[in-house]
Amino acid sequence: MSSRVPRWLRVLLPAALILVWVAAAGLGGPLFGRIDEVSSNDRTAYLPTTAEATEVQERLDGFTEGDAVPAVVVFVSQDDLTADDLSAIGDRLAEAGELDTVDGDVSPVIPSDDGVAAQAFVPLSGSADLGEATTALRDALTVDLPDGIDVYITGPAGLSSDLGTAFAGIDGLLLGVALAAVLVILVIVYRSLLLPLAVLATSMFALCAALLVVWNLANQGVLLLSGQTQGILFILVIGAATDYALLYVARYREELVHTPARWTATRRALRGSFEPILASGGTVIVGLLCLLLSELRSNSTLGPVAAIGIAFAMLAALTLLPALLLAMGRAAFWPRRPLYDPAAARAGGEAGGLWGRVARLVRARPRVTWITTALVLAVGCVGVTQLQASGVPQSELVLGASEARTGQERLADHFPAGSGSPAYVMAPQENLQDAADVLLDEDGIASVAVTADTPAGTAPVTGDGIEAFGPPGTPAPEPVVSEGEVLLQATLSDAADSAAAEETIRDLRAGYADAVPEAIVGGVSATDLDTNDASIRDRTVIVPVVLVVILLILMLLLRAVLAPVLLILTTVLSFGTAMGVAALVFNDVLGFPGADPAVPLFGFVFLVALGIDYNIFLMTRVREESAAHGTREGVLRGLRLTGGIITSAGLVLAATFTALAVIPVLFLVQLAFIVAFGVLLDTFVVRSLLVPALSYDVGRAIWWPSKLARGRR
Repeated sequence: MSSRVPRWLRVLLPAALILVWVAAAGLGGPLFGRIDEVSSNDRTAYLPTTAEATEVQERLDGFTEGDAVPAVVVFVSQDDLTADDLSAIGDRLAEAGELDTVDGDVSPVIPSDDGVAAQAFVPLSGSADLGEATTALRDALTVDLPDGIDVYITGPAGLSSDLGTAFAGIDGLLLGVALAAVLVILVIVYRSLLLPLAVLATSMFALCAALLVVWNLANQGVLLLSGQTQGILFILVIGAATDYALLYVARYREELVHTPARWTATRRALRGSFEPILASGGTVIVGLLCLLLSELRSNSTLGPVAAIGIAFAMLAALTLLPALLLAMGRAAFWPRRPLYDPAAARAGGEAGGLWGRVARLVRARPRVTWITTALVLAVGCVGVTQLQASGVPQSELVLGASEARTGQERLADHFPAGSGSPAYVMAPQENLQDAADVLLDEDGIASVAVTADTPAGTAPVTGDGIEAFGPPGTPAPEPVVSEGEVLLQATLSDAADSAAAEETIRDLRAGYADAVPEAIVGGVSATDLDTNDASIRDRTVIVPVVLVVILLILMLLLRAVLAPVLLILTTVLSFGTAMGVAALVFNDVLGFPGADPAVPLFGFVFLVALGIDYNIFLMTRVREESAAHGTREGVLRGLRLTGGIITSAGLVLAATFTALAVIPVLFLVQLAFIVAFGVLLDTFVVRSLLVPALSYDVGRAIWWPSKLARGRR
């Protein structure tokens, strides 16, 4: 067959493919340092357009100027603050107000009732780098400040700054750790120097090409990017591309043993790996695209972003890697070059070795093996009931030291904990007092003000109306009215990102449904509440859809009904065990404050979509062998042939997801553990013992209703 292909084409085709990928990497590589230009970590931007918090945010422009993000500055003294101390603090705030990053008027100094603390609100420009802006603000506030006074910057600006700092290492640190982990595993697996570099080049070129497309789509406003999405994209592409590359390399090495011609080996390897790689990647892509059903744009945009990454991972593994290995030939495996051996048994693998022993165990006691394994996994599922995935405070999103979190604690010690992050209520002008009364009657509200034309921008509201400033007889200030509405600002008694604050918002909305139906409630607490509610809804809707879609794909791929159903059940069992163990680790070992509702959803999508990959790698080979040798012998031969490569792929994917833990963000650390542990569970338990033993025990009926079900057992 190779003689029919001109020699010049056998040289030109791989060279052209390599040049195309080099060009794509050359264009996409420089974008690694520019992702922050097209990404945002603003939670409001990802809410459904129908959410109340979103509606309030969209209408705020009618009451405020610019897109300022409030920083709450807390001054805490070891002793009572003197008049001189307050004067010095005021001077520092006045100078801070001259910074280029300050967008608006700095509030007056507000001393605490206990006399040892003070606070002020500084509006920072939303277009500025909040990390740099808060650093500049801190520097300006601490110069010549009296001794014994500590300064903390918290509130929305401080919390966003901490989050931005946590994501700062996502380009260099995350990528470096992931690549280093993959390189070490590949060197151990192949005991070669050139082959790991070829596989890593495939992964990196796929990532660069994916980034080129994703960056431009985000720049055009088609997609939304966040630090979280960026990190998952990096890890997913590197892990998936490496897995697909490992599958191709295994086939290519196998073919080099049975043919002296590199071109023939390449053609056969592509023919043998094309279907499982395409099926595996297609399953992951379809599973990810189910996230488009999400109401949260942070979830719905991750779907197409990650799907683009997987598409390029498949493309690189099926074009770039074959081209590189064709050009390198057997030298790619140096010093352990595969030698041409026409007498080698083409299919069946080694009867000895680790996977030969596992195959003998499956043959000897299939029913005991799969029942015991399933029972152990079921015990692990019990911990799922302990998973606390109803949401976590924004101040807890960043792990380790956090000035904003400490500042919020100090704020709560001396002021209403919700200071600086008010709940916003928009109501018709004629219902101003009715709307205020609902707030005043709520236990979780410390004070109420209305946006008004005053130096402070607000005026207090009591049960008697808007308070007047000045001597008796002075008229009360007029509220600012925008499109017939007024804006009430309620300071919460609890921290704005706490569960108690969310319950206050829920109670307020219930109260307004009766008293002022036209009123809508927004702000930081409302954003958190709407985000958590939407995330729980997404989890309920998307999980069954993913299961059904992947089941249908497996039925088409394996041309059977029973086998796909069993594969899905084993994968769900594995996911349940991973989540149960994760709950125990998060609660009792690491002491995490809980989990975002999206953590189980993301864990499910990745584990089911990626975990089914290894079952696809195994069962497509089992089906191929079953057609020639019968189902039970095909199961054993497929297990022996794919054991080593699937184990290597599982280790690589687990290692790459573990790298997510270097970013000190709670969501990513939890996702890293769930996926890494789940992948290892799939690799070493589900695919090595449960699925082969169950398939062997069921026998040819597993292929029902295809013709294989009527063949040899």
